[in-house]
Amino acid sequence: MAYDFKKEQRTLYRPGEQPVVVDVPAMTFLTVRGHGDPNQPGSEYQQSIQLLYGLAYTIKMSKKGPVQPAGYFDFVVPPLEGFWWQEGINGMDYEQKEKLAFISCLRVPDYVTPAVFDWAAKEATAKKGLDFSRVNLQVLTEGKCVQALHRGPFDDEPATVSKLQQFIEQNNLQPDYSDQRHHHEIYLSDPWRTKVENLKTVIRLPVS
Repeated sequence: MAYDFKKEQRTLYRPGEQPVVVDVPAMTFLTVRGHGDPNQPGSEYQQSIQLLYGLAYTIKMSKKGPVQPAGYFDFVVPPLEGFWWQEGINGMDYEQKEKLAFISCLRVPDYVTPAVFDWAAKEATAKKGLDFSRVNLQVLTEGKCVQALHRGPFDDEPATVSKLQQFIEQNNLQPDYSDQRHHHEIYLSDPWRTKVENLKTVIRLPVS
């Protein structure tokens, strides 16, 4: 049976709607960096999604080809994730989406080494005819954060962020944004197939 990160690591992927503290370990990701309003047609963000899934499924489906990574096991491609920030702004300003910078990412198993990544990029380029040079392989360690599940439209996220901020203050924690630590979202629902009122998004904020 394919390994499912969401089911096996529920603390990270299935929080409740009430804020909790979580210590996030090092994880391996495919990442694409970009800027701009993610809702604009043809945006860098929308392009990043196509690249990430194209590479992730190339790795996953290597089980059917002649080349398999050492230590390979089948896996359910995890939900799309995103780290978001705006230069000069501590946290998120939802009214200035054109100023957003992001790291769009998909988690992959730790057997995806630089050599496996290079092979997958060449394989995906040959099969899909896309330029995967924007995709990187990174090990990210978030460390201490607070998180909660947000239900509903993305534009309603400020209410959940406010709840997280209140929890931070009440528990003698401090927001800990930096060049390496950002507002983090995990998209448990497919926005193209799910009614907006039913969307589920994990919102995670860095703290110390």
